[in-house]
Amino acid sequence: QVQLVESGGGLVQAGGSLRLSCAASGTFFSINTMAWYRQAPGKQRELVAVITSGGDENYADSVKGRFIISRNNALNTVYLQMHDLRPEDTAVYYCNARGAYFLNSWGKGTLVTVSS
Repeated sequence: QVQLVESGGGLVQAGGSLRLSCAASGTFFSINTMAWYRQAPGKQRELVAVITSGGDENYADSVKGRFIISRNNALNTVYLQMHDLRPEDTAVYYCNARGAYFLNSWGKGTLVTVSS
């Protein structure tokens, strides 16, 4: 069982920056990928960025060049540095971890609100 706890959300003006963190705890064998998803009001949850245990990164086209995902494998923590935030980035951001033995866990989410 893995528990994921996100932090770092909040209210920011357009053009500003925020850094999200997600720490994994509990009993698990290994985490392969860690990712950030987001869900805006009235929309489906979408992938924002994903990073493998080896450091390979992938981003949604809408955030390329503005968001950076990173992780600390020793701490089982993933980060999302967000720059040049836009009102359309407003959403609840969820952390996801996948790994061995069908591990697929979600955090409860952290709200990011970008004002224009």
